[in-house]
Amino acid sequence: MNTLFDKIWDKHVVQVVEDGPTQLYIDRLYCHEVTSPQAFDGLRARGLRCFRPERIYCMPDHNTPTHDQDKPIEDPVSRNQVDTLARNAKEFGLTHYGMMDKNNGIIHVVGPEKGLSLPGMTIVCGDSHTSTHGAMGAVAFGIGTSEVEMVMASQCILQQKPKSMRININGQLGKGVTPKDVALYLMAQLTTSGATGYFVEYAGEVVRDMSMEGRLTLCNLSIEMGARGGFIAPDETTFAYLKGREFAPKGEDWEKAVAYWKTLKSDDDAVFDKELTFRAEDIEPRITYGTNPGMGIGITSSIPSKNGASVPGEEKSLEYMGFKAGEKLLGTKVDYVFLGACTNGRIEDFRAFASIVKGRRKAISITAWLVPGSWAVDRQIREEGLDKVLEEAGFEIRQPGCSACLAMNDDKIPAGKLAVSTSNRNFEGRQGPGARTILASPLTAAAAAVTGVIADPRDLMM
Repeated sequence: MNTLFDKIWDKHVVQVVEDGPTQLYIDRLYCHEVTSPQAFDGLRARGLRCFRPERIYCMPDHNTPTHDQDKPIEDPVSRNQVDTLARNAKEFGLTHYGMMDKNNGIIHVVGPEKGLSLPGMTIVCGDSHTSTHGAMGAVAFGIGTSEVEMVMASQCILQQKPKSMRININGQLGKGVTPKDVALYLMAQLTTSGATGYFVEYAGEVVRDMSMEGRLTLCNLSIEMGARGGFIAPDETTFAYLKGREFAPKGEDWEKAVAYWKTLKSDDDAVFDKELTFRAEDIEPRITYGTNPGMGIGITSSIPSKNGASVPGEEKSLEYMGFKAGEKLLGTKVDYVFLGACTNGRIEDFRAFASIVKGRRKAISITAWLVPGSWAVDRQIREEGLDKVLEEAGFEIRQPGCSACLAMNDDKIPAGKLAVSTSNRNFEGRQGPGARTILASPLTAAAAAVTGVIADPRDLMM
């Protein structure tokens, strides 16, 4: 009667503190440059080393520029953070993929593509979107800097066990509807706090039919519903994706691993603390209209209103965005388009974007930033000839990094400008002070990039 979450969690319990938290063993710790410096300083102050350094991987991503990475970083704060991570990793004997390293990229893109994130693992990082790795069938969640230090020192963490939720999405997605749209739909239904206190297992026909890239996008956004994390039971899609990856098991070890991974599923009679079911046919391409990811609508719908006025609590958001209750956003002028982030910076996302812009031209009014999630994605883009398709349409591919997902590097949306972004958050100032953000899928972003306005990607699909 165990859920998949119970199975993975219970296997990693070291001890349970009476009337307190669980001491949980952690298989993999990822470190980036923003949330790790104080953790390393804490170890130093206590004269400690990392307990299991071979289980820790470091790479800069938030502060890395997406151009001229072979040159010193111009911004002194960003340069200091990136350089500090390199020094700390060297001092503590940790694997470090620095800028321009062929293995570098956004940590939540690199982990799965290198086979570092595997089914049945517990995975943590000082970053809220660590839930991305749950797509591999792992229990993955973000932690604070003091907890990063705890894992470095002991390879364990103290955690209260979350409640369990299963979200089923049944049926078949319609034309132009992507996993990003599914996630935006769920956020609008549950709100940004609807999964607070839960770890979410995604299931149903729609999830089973998703590619690994799609599953990574869906799990990435679990945190935006308030969930502690989200994951998907591993299956043949998972195994096919992992086979041959650099750090995935090989030979006999692979066969043994797959045999174990096949047991990683919720029992038929497992009981969840909460279970919800949604229909694929209710989901169309989605966009956000406000300043949290749950404020979203179908692309052909109107901004919600109540008796002709704003829905209570949404007035401030609409004022910031410059929108009005009851209006449709189709045809609204767009200034910037961003394709990338740990949400949508994978090869499938670039294929989708290219499928819309092929044979068309970037709108003159649009500034577009197309940023691969890793150097591996960049190489695949070029191997598949997508770079030629994009260049012929007037687009330039930048170097890997978090880029315009958040205002921690040079890629900032100017104040007042409207961006259609494939990233994960549309908070006030998230993409730059005063920037206005509409979250969307790569298909919808591409439609805006070639039309210059918010457009339904289905109208441009062949």
